[in-house]
Amino acid sequence: MPVLYDRVALIGLGLIAGSMAHAMRRGNLAGEIVGTARSAETRAIAQEIGLCDRVVDTAAEAVEGADLVVLAVPVGAMGAVAREIAPHLKPGATVTDVGSVKRAVISAVDPHIPEGVHFIPGHPLAGTEHSGPRSGYAELFDNRWCLLVPSGNADVGAIDRLRALWEGMGAHVDLMDADHHDLVLAVTSHAPHLIAYTMVGVADDLRRVTDSEVIKYSAAGFRDFTRIAASDPTMWRDVFLTNKDATLEILGRFTEELFALQRAIRSGDGELLFDYFTRTRAIRRGIIEAGQDTDAPDFGRAKAR
Repeated sequence: MPVLYDRVALIGLGLIAGSMAHAMRRGNLAGEIVGTARSAETRAIAQEIGLCDRVVDTAAEAVEGADLVVLAVPVGAMGAVAREIAPHLKPGATVTDVGSVKRAVISAVDPHIPEGVHFIPGHPLAGTEHSGPRSGYAELFDNRWCLLVPSGNADVGAIDRLRALWEGMGAHVDLMDADHHDLVLAVTSHAPHLIAYTMVGVADDLRRVTDSEVIKYSAAGFRDFTRIAASDPTMWRDVFLTNKDATLEILGRFTEELFALQRAIRSGDGELLFDYFTRTRAIRRGIIEAGQDTDAPDFGRAKAR
């Protein structure tokens, strides 16, 4: 595949940006990759492992001459970063992001984007519980989905080029409205994360179950809650604060379902429980058949690197 962007600037050098760097190199999709991060330690590690062709100290320096700028910082920091880089953006450049909330990111970033620069919000639906510049790997996006959320007047050529980049990195691409995106992700990601955090918190509170028992016997299902609950706390704090309405709507529905199951257990309604579990089992099968997970014993999770 030919080089799609002569220079790509990665603002933030965690799992997603690091994986993008590896994937772009694998596909020869970018001429030069320039990176920066707020933390001097992160920048030093990125420099040490050769994550980018150049690692610089500031976002303003990173975006100089870049054809594509990727905002890979927590959602709550997007607006401040956009304000910082705005005067330094190259005319005709594309700015995108990888945040898992879209309406709040658009509200924070869009006012700072200069005339002649294309802002195309994005969200790769891929990740692990690991973070930091050492956590990325080229295969992270293979057979996963990336959602692009362009405005109605977005440049078609810029959208097609960004789509080609994500496809070159192994992803499938769909376009989606920002509000619908936030509702979909509240169902598929945000509410499940909050439930996982809560379940792990409950186990911590149940002093009748010792810490050693929780750890030793976690293969019983708790293990998978802990994997989700190990995700970056700054990122998830910002997600819940910026996608508040959609997440609360889904949590309200979850609470209703939970009460219904409590009543069924209390009253011994085995038929309701069986029917409910049969329906939810079918959803799991659909995810596997769509190639978005595997029924292997280790769930096909990528090993820590």
